[in-house]
Amino acid sequence: MGKETGFLEYGRVDNREIPASERIHNYREFHIYQAESIRRDQGARCMNCGVPFCQSAMKLGGMVVGCPLHNLIPEWNDSIFRGEDAHALARLLKTNRFPEFTGRVCPALCEKACICGQYDDPVTVRDNELFLIEKGYRKGWMKAQPPARESGHKVAVVGSGPSGLSTADALRRRGHSVTVYEREDRIGGLLMYGIPNMKLEKSVLIRRREIMEAEGITFRTGVSICSREDTDRLLAEYDAVVLCCGAKKARALTAEGIEGAEGVHFAVDFLKAVTRNVLGIESLPGTFDAKDRHVVVVGGGDTGNDCIGTVIRMGCKSVTALEMMPKPPIERRPDNPWPEWPKTLRTDYGHIEAAYVFGADPRVFETTVKKVFTDKGRICGIETVQVAFEKGRLVEKEGSEEQLPCDLLLIAAGFVGAEKEVPEALGLQMTGRGVVSTPEGGYATSVPRVFAAGDMRRGQSLVVWALAEGRACAAEVDEYLMGYRNI
Repeated sequence: MGKETGFLEYGRVDNREIPASERIHNYREFHIYQAESIRRDQGARCMNCGVPFCQSAMKLGGMVVGCPLHNLIPEWNDSIFRGEDAHALARLLKTNRFPEFTGRVCPALCEKACICGQYDDPVTVRDNELFLIEKGYRKGWMKAQPPARESGHKVAVVGSGPSGLSTADALRRRGHSVTVYEREDRIGGLLMYGIPNMKLEKSVLIRRREIMEAEGITFRTGVSICSREDTDRLLAEYDAVVLCCGAKKARALTAEGIEGAEGVHFAVDFLKAVTRNVLGIESLPGTFDAKDRHVVVVGGGDTGNDCIGTVIRMGCKSVTALEMMPKPPIERRPDNPWPEWPKTLRTDYGHIEAAYVFGADPRVFETTVKKVFTDKGRICGIETVQVAFEKGRLVEKEGSEEQLPCDLLLIAAGFVGAEKEVPEALGLQMTGRGVVSTPEGGYATSVPRVFAAGDMRRGQSLVVWALAEGRACAAEVDEYLMGYRNI
């Protein structure tokens, strides 16, 4: 602990944000990094707890507390305070190989478990790690580190999302030959086409890919593994195959009149189309354009918020966000004590921007879409209804129906499992949740030499969990190939 009284002397200071009035006119990242002197003070706030819940990943109250990667947070916060940034980055990279991702998109489970947050504001853990990795790139500390010795084993990783990148990185560091297959034209999975540019600029992915390629990892983009012939070829060519294909089967919305209506899209398809347009890859199809349209987003969470921020930048006429769950409290309830995950209202950048443009928070709670109205096949309005959960069942509140104008309906209601092509081609056993079945705490599938990690194994989750899954899966693959594990 660098400064015993640091948490008493310094208050929390977050990275600043470009005002909503300015940032809604472009798709660039809108956070402004604080001066290094501020970072030193923020590092000094870390108390070096005897039991650092921030890095524990314990399960309390049915939810995980702290970082799944078990980042050595007190160690590198102390080093930040002392000005030992290169050492701090080395300690961070020991557990988290991709802090440029988590420093931007992670909801910071670590901070919710910080003891400073019990009575005051938690330490700026996420901003601190982003400071370290960005300084590492700026100073040239982030260099390719090819393995000193080759193992002679070949591994195929299918999918280049966070779990795939994490798996490939760990296996390559061990000396295995790794080829990553990605069906899209660029690597990153949802990091590339599911998270908008203002939250994660794609140059961050390009920069990381260059390092990984210099370390000897091969990326084959635009290659779809979807048939028995494809999977047989992989099993014949590689000693092990790791599936990191995600859980991209989107949850459909069941509303009267919705089937076949033009202007109704899954959020992931919408965000992908917008990102491809922003990157100049292809023009935005007219049916995805939100300009001068009344937009309704169904579903909360990060994806729903990203849709709100995106349509604001496109110049929508209005935006309404429908959430089936009740509005969370502003403060913790007595039955939700620290260090449990705080079940409180979270207001994100999209909500703030919508409030600036339209004068109010766009969210409507305990409400969903009951009917969809069309004009010549295109959506023109919806009927909403208030809902509640009674004895585990979703019931409608009689007489609560309302009609809203809607020219674009975006469904961000989550995912219901993995897409079927790869599991069916391999004949994999699946769970009732639509994901690949593996032993408890393990990553081997029902097919020899085939492993699974990330959302494809655990279901829809956070980027930080995908990174942790990839590393743990790589350790199991390493043990299978070498007879022992050294990851």
